[in-house]
Amino acid sequence: MSYELKHVFASLPQMERGVAKVLGGDPKGNNFLYTNGKSVIIRNIDNPAIADIYTEHPHQVTVAKYAPSGFYIASGDVSGKVRIWDTTQKEHLLKYEYQPFGGKIKDIAWTEDSKRIACVGEGREKFGAVFLWDTGSSVGEVSGHSKIINSVDIKQTRPYRLVTGSDDNCAAFFEGPPFKFKFSITDHSRFVNCVRFSPDGSRFCTAGADGQIFMYDGKTGEKIAALGGAKAHDGGVYAVSWSPDSTQLISASGDKTVKLWDVGAGTAVTTFNMGSDVMDQQLGCLWQKDHLLSVSLSGYINYLDKSNPDRPLRVIKGHSKSIQSLTVHKNDGRSYIYSGSHDGHINILSLTGKNDCFSGKGHSNLVTKMAVDDADQLVTCSMDDTVRFTSVTKKEYSASDLVKMDVQPKHVSVATGGLVLAVCIGQVVLLKNKKKVFTLDGLDYEPEAGALHPGGGTAAVGGADGKVRLYSVQGNTLKDEGKTVEAKGPVTDMAYSKDGAYLAVTDEKKVVTVFAVMDNYSVKNDFYGHHAKVVTLAWSPDNEHFASGGMDMMVYVWTVNDPDKRLKIPVSGRPNAFVFRWQAHFP
Repeated sequence: MSYELKHVFASLPQMERGVAKVLGGDPKGNNFLYTNGKSVIIRNIDNPAIADIYTEHPHQVTVAKYAPSGFYIASGDVSGKVRIWDTTQKEHLLKYEYQPFGGKIKDIAWTEDSKRIACVGEGREKFGAVFLWDTGSSVGEVSGHSKIINSVDIKQTRPYRLVTGSDDNCAAFFEGPPFKFKFSITDHSRFVNCVRFSPDGSRFCTAGADGQIFMYDGKTGEKIAALGGAKAHDGGVYAVSWSPDSTQLISASGDKTVKLWDVGAGTAVTTFNMGSDVMDQQLGCLWQKDHLLSVSLSGYINYLDKSNPDRPLRVIKGHSKSIQSLTVHKNDGRSYIYSGSHDGHINILSLTGKNDCFSGKGHSNLVTKMAVDDADQLVTCSMDDTVRFTSVTKKEYSASDLVKMDVQPKHVSVATGGLVLAVCIGQVVLLKNKKKVFTLDGLDYEPEAGALHPGGGTAAVGGADGKVRLYSVQGNTLKDEGKTVEAKGPVTDMAYSKDGAYLAVTDEKKVVTVFAVMDNYSVKNDFYGHHAKVVTLAWSPDNEHFASGGMDMMVYVWTVNDPDKRLKIPVSGRPNAFVFRWQAHFP
């Protein structure tokens, strides 16, 4: 067997309320980039389904910026490390790594010759540094602030100038190189969130939590004007981005708007109203060629339309938190991946890379498991103590299609005839036609996972004691007939093959055991290979293969009849769930 990477489905930016999100742009105008977790995500701006991901940071990455040459990207993380890596090769080889200060890096800027880098953030003894990209040698001192520095930018024309914005309500102006502090700018009454020079270097602006945007001379730092007069926005301004011709800029605000400004006139040409919900607060923006992008608190990336400010041209949806559950289903002849994340969001992904979601209010906490039943309903269970039934054709949550559980559900499985098995903390619940019909409680074991046989006649429940109990489904009840089989350790996941011939069980002892159903659940084979707890599995449509994922950050694809015939796939993070669109190649 062999495998090849077909698609990368990128996450959204990881957002935090009240914290600006920096978007970087490729100098050629083709790509944009942002961070999520320990990854830097690069996306094609014309077709954002085309994505690349850099995953070499050992800590959470906070900001990434292209060098003006376009050949390298500098990315900074919460530990204070800056990694400079290649953009031209698929491997993204590391060129240099530095630690300019100890603490979270919040912004990065390059000089126009791609030879010097400035970075700022939450240092302990200092809040910023400027250094040569190839040696790490200092080329100035970033001083003049008493608190965290949020933003930095460097004038892209000579003579070089550098400006910073801080939580001390001040901006600071520097001349260089070597860069030396010249004076503080004290026009803001609250945090300075963003500072940016115009591409031609003639001006720079500062944006703050006080809703103000001030304009200054790029060479002297002399104040020119305040955009919008008394106030630019009704809420804090988190980001600004200049047009390529330096005559306009866009600003993103917590008042849920993005504004397009005529810099010369100091007035807003267009106001983009992004919504009324708190998740519609705008925390980042980027002007890249003809594209105007903004990022909402939800993580959604909006392509703004100058001719229709109340409706974006496109909204890129997806997940900004870790994905915990997956399933796949074919609808109207097309395959869709349904995924549930740590924050309760469920995403609908077509294999073309287009993301969508259900309308209305859904789960409010981690989605632990999901499956699609024979009525085309997505059945999901969540740590909000509910099991939901959502039509995949209507794509709308319904308050009536929700079953409140007595305790937190951990696992669901579906079978024909509207049957659903929900495994909860200390309980096993049988549901039929979206109603609870039978509950097993007072158990002498802790149930961890469950699986309904596709025919609906048997419910298998795996326990923390390493035993799998086989209950008979009789009408609306589960009957314990004393039949059990043994896994090698505490059960973590389980699933019947599509044809019901096999039951695969994963456990904490790093083993997957497959039982032959027709042979009285005798052990067909044990599968060894993982170096840490196995947490999830999925069957292929051909019923001859299955995949397992473990905390060793490995995926194995196994052949049921031959445990030695396996495919080993390293992944960049711990697999939490699987679906199969089987396209393996056999020699």
